[in-house]
Formats: sequence, C-alpha cells, structure tokens
Amino acid sequence: MSTLIRNGTVVTSTKTFHADILIEGEQIKDIAPAIPVEKAHRVIEATGMLLLPGGIDVHTHLDMPFGGTTSSDDFETGTKAAAFGGTTTLIDFAIQPKGTKMRDALDTWWKKAENKASIDYGLHMIVTDLGECGLEDMDDMVKEGVASFKLFMAYPGVLMVDDATIFQALSRTAKNGALICLHAENGGIIDVIVKRAISEGKTAPIYHGLTRPVAAEAEAVHRAIAMSEISGAPVYIVHLSSEEALNEVRAARDRGVPIFAETCPQYLLLSIDDLARPGFEGAKYVFTPPLREKHNQPKLWDGLKDDHLQVVSTDHCPFCFEDQKILGKDDFTKIPNGGPGVENRLQLLYHHGVSAGKISLNRFVELVSTTPARLFGLYPRKGELAAGSDADIVIWDPNAEHLISSKTHHMRCDYSMFEGFQVKGNAHVVLSRGEVIVEQGKFQGRTGRGSFLRREARGGAWK
Repeated sequence: MSTLIRNGTVVTSTKTFHADILIEGEQIKDIAPAIPVEKAHRVIEATGMLLLPGGIDVHTHLDMPFGGTTSSDDFETGTKAAAFGGTTTLIDFAIQPKGTKMRDALDTWWKKAENKASIDYGLHMIVTDLGECGLEDMDDMVKEGVASFKLFMAYPGVLMVDDATIFQALSRTAKNGALICLHAENGGIIDVIVKRAISEGKTAPIYHGLTRPVAAEAEAVHRAIAMSEISGAPVYIVHLSSEEALNEVRAARDRGVPIFAETCPQYLLLSIDDLARPGFEGAKYVFTPPLREKHNQPKLWDGLKDDHLQVVSTDHCPFCFEDQKILGKDDFTKIPNGGPGVENRLQLLYHHGVSAGKISLNRFVELVSTTPARLFGLYPRKGELAAGSDADIVIWDPNAEHLISSKTHHMRCDYSMFEGFQVKGNAHVVLSRGEVIVEQGKFQGRTGRGSFLRREARGGAWK
C-alpha cells in the first residue's frame, strides 16, 4: 500500500520546506512538491500542518521493578501513550541483576515487550556486575544490537557501581563502539546525607530534593568526564538537572571531550517548589536527580539552544500516587522514584520551547528525534525525513490546543506531573513505518506491532 501526505510543511533538523511525502510500504519513497495523487492508494491532506520525523525517546522505564513495586506502564500502555504524543520509537532499559549474565536480562526484557509494543523499540543494558565475563558480555550485547550501556554512580547497594567498573566499561566501549550512559550523582555522599536526615525525623517528600545537592551531581559529572578523557570513550549523561552540572559538560565539550547530555521536560518546567507541595502531594514529583531551584531552568534552555545539551528525553517511570507513591508516606526514601511523561514530551517542548522562542523549529526536531537517532545507532533509518528512511511521520497541528490532565492522558498513572498545563501544538496524525497508528485523538494501531531495533555501535559519528 502507498500513502501520499499532501501540502504539508516538511521540517527536518536542518531545513523547512513545503512538500508532499510519498510512502511505499514501510518507507518513504519520495519527498517533492506536487506528487500526483494517482501514485497513492491513500491520500492524507496536511494543509497547515508540519510534517516531522517521529519522536525518539531514548530514556524510558517500562515494566521496571523498583522499590518493592513495578512501574505502572508496561510496553502495551507505555508505547501506546508515547504514540499519542508523537513518539514512534523508544529505547528502554534492561536491568542486569547482580551475579547474572547480561544475556539473561536481555531475554527478560524481550519477553516484557513481546506482543505488547505498538511502536518500535530498542534496549539499553543496565550494568550492575561485570564479574568475570562481563566485558565479553558487553561485546555480545553489541552483536545483538544493544549498542549502549547504562551505569549508575548513585543508589549504593542496589544499582551503583564503583569508578573502576565504570572505567573498565568505558575502556571496552572505546573498542567495541558502544555508548556508555551514566546516572551522575555522588551516591556515597548522598547516602550519608539521607541517613542523617531520616535520623533527624525529616521524612517528607521535600527532603528527597534537599538530601541530593546540586554539588553531588556536578561532582559526578566532572568525574565522568575525567574517566571519558582517560579512557578515550564517549559518555552520555542522562537526565542532567542543574546549571552546575551543565557547566561541567560545557567546559568539557569546549575542549573537545566527546561528552553528550540529555535533560527532561520536568527539569525545564518544574522546580523544587513542587516537591514542597502541601501534605504528601510532593511525592508525585519524587524522581532522581530531584527537581532544582527555578534559576536552573533558563540555563538548561540555553544549553539546549547552544548544543551544550543534545537531547530531550523523559525518564518516563510512572508509579501511581494512590497505591505506589504512598509506600513512602512516612519515609521519603521509600517513595518509588519516577514520574509519567512519555506522552507529553513533544507538546511541552514545542509550546514552551519553539512557540516561546527558546529554540527553533529545526532545533526542536534535532533534540527530540534526529540527534537521539544519531547517537544511539538508528540514523538514518529513524530520525529523518528522507527517501529510504522509515515512514515514521508526525503530522503536527501547530494550532491545536490541548489541556494536559490525568483525566485524558493515556499513560497508566493516576496523576500528571504537568496537570493543568495548557499547550498549543499537538500530534494530529501519527504514522509508524507507514501505518497510521494515531489519528485525530484515536488509536488506530495494533498492540504488538512494534519491532525490536538492532542498533549499530557508533551509528552516527561522535560529534
């Protein structure tokens, strides 16, 4: 089957122009002005609409065990919600339990996604134990299409690994071409501060933020950069939240270190004031790193504009307020860390970024689609509108007004971090590999149609 999208405005990371897009099967066949309608079985009219490459969210946690419970979105509900928001590809995290092989974790996450995902997906591997065979396991994962690994500098006794392990992993990826992602916080120092707070009876959600100081993030980012320089391997800093940490990244990039970093909508639009909401409401905003003071927000926006930050992802890891977040009612350390966001990323960044003049339309596409594809081995199959690329296309209505609310969102979560946010600009039609999966607010896709993406190591040149 062929589909013609007519009279839209094509937006890529580098240019904007009026054109039609012809789709044959799962791929884009042609992009040109005035393609004859006779060439297509179906015609979609896109006058007044923007034609964007499908969004790529490289940081989600679906069906993830944490803190005695499991994130409330699985691959069925999470990928469907992503599609409604214009995201057509996500990369989730498989977790290697200590004392096991990475291959076992990969098999577990494949089973979680099998027959459930409605959009295409890839997997990162969270490394908790290199053991005797871990370095060889990393090479095997690259051959399986898992071209990135995440290591934690936080959560001692659970996920945290020491600097020697991180350096070993970096030394290996310098050879096999994969990309190391780091959760950068000084977990040892934070652990001491947290225990001190609990002993003093400071148990409310606000103390989740107050016990994880900005300096602990900036120090860990600095250390990650040093290890990158020594090993000669690139590093990707996940969910960067503060000006101080950003300064470390900027200085390193200015001297040519291959450091990349993402931030998330919550750090751009929310603040520690939300953690301080009355009663237990602040628990809705407990995730790590924590929300920061408002003065960090304009600095992060500048970082996105100036390419000191390269990606906006969500760290989507939802836990319902009524029966999951409540586990920490008397102890903030027991509040499951994470929040819902996979559905709202493009809406929020378009409204508060593009429409507010903080980033250009082309930069928007670069941040939510093209650069994620380049860094994580999916380009040019994903993240681009060009002949031969997958027909992952968002027909974006720049004038559509939408009220973000848990009453209408599709994430399996009983609250929204952005409840009541009014945005202008929303996905009108979403195509995944040439198939319409969302149209005018209705899901037209099929559960299980999403494919696992085998990603290439160094899929894009490091730059």
